[in-house]
Amino acid sequence: MSKFPEGPHYPSSLSRRQLLKLGAAFGLSSVVLGGCAPTSQGTMVDPKTLLESSASIPIDILVEQAKKEGVISTISLTRDWANYGEIIDSFTQKYGIEYNGLHTDYDSAQEVEEIRKTKDTGGEQAPDVVDIGIGLTQAGKEEGLFAPYKVSTWDTIPDNLKDPEGHWYGDYYGVLTFVVSRTNVKNVPQDWADLLKPEYKGTIALGGNPLHSSVATNTIWAAGLSRTGSLDTAPEAGIEFFKELHQSGNFLPLTEDDPIVTMESGATPIVLHWDYIGLTLRDQLEGNVDVEIVVPQSGILGGTYAQAISAYAPHPFAARLWVEYLYSDEAQLMWLKGYAHPIRYNDLVRRGVVPEELAAKLPPAKSYEKALFPTVDQITKAVEYIRENWHRVIASE
Repeated sequence: MSKFPEGPHYPSSLSRRQLLKLGAAFGLSSVVLGGCAPTSQGTMVDPKTLLESSASIPIDILVEQAKKEGVISTISLTRDWANYGEIIDSFTQKYGIEYNGLHTDYDSAQEVEEIRKTKDTGGEQAPDVVDIGIGLTQAGKEEGLFAPYKVSTWDTIPDNLKDPEGHWYGDYYGVLTFVVSRTNVKNVPQDWADLLKPEYKGTIALGGNPLHSSVATNTIWAAGLSRTGSLDTAPEAGIEFFKELHQSGNFLPLTEDDPIVTMESGATPIVLHWDYIGLTLRDQLEGNVDVEIVVPQSGILGGTYAQAISAYAPHPFAARLWVEYLYSDEAQLMWLKGYAHPIRYNDLVRRGVVPEELAAKLPPAKSYEKALFPTVDQITKAVEYIRENWHRVIASE
């Protein structure tokens, strides 16, 4: 799964009283019905009617019905991506449900396309859930590909990072950082303006080509954000920033080589990239290269992935149990262990549930409080502007 290198771009639970109201709304009686599930109050409810509501399903009913389905089918997840291996193992051991991982090499667009392709056929080749770049969420909702469901921790997911109706919700994110080789850089830059200083001549590399790389377009956007403070005006300011960086001689030419890979040799002393990429590199190069990850003081841009349940999920209860687990404290902390900041990160920090030893491996939590997360519409406009105007940077002298 090639998500990290590209990057992406906040529950109302069904209470026992609401469950009774739902039963009345669907004409259900309190007598025993075939295939119905009992609530703790003894009321019998047809589980399938619970799928018609976006409200969180009581965990006892959800687990029972998911176990009957027996399988959860995901798509484009690998065990080393965002610590999904530990999450998968924990989920299957906890609930005794088989895990079916489909097409581990697909990108976000292919994940959504797979729902389209299998919606009429179903079966074990149809995904129950998708984990996609947030830029694809609105179109998927409008096409009717995603089923609404609000997990029990819904209220702790930031409002601007979830669909109000529950068709999708951000799951984890990263911010743009300076990945710095202290072995090759004497003074570590702390903010975007520092990158223009003469001491950084020939040291700064983009994480990709802005014409097709998400991390590169987001980096330009973040640089502009440090100047304007507005996500809407930042793309233009970002192009101007990189013109200045190029003219100063500090910006390294784009090549086919991955600048993260060439950092070890000293060829790319400062790489502008997602925090999770930098943190992983730091661990990999420990003992060889001293790598520091800096969240800049301004222009902190967040890039988010999103979770959505297929409206055609062959295992709809297992799909809902899966997302309930992903948005629990337990699984959110597992994402964090993989250096992907969980969407409920601020809530976890506020309640003091992030282990000290894990927090010590990360940039200060306070740095993430100022992160701005663009809407789908803002992402579309920013990417279009930056890619249409990148030629102004490389043509400048």
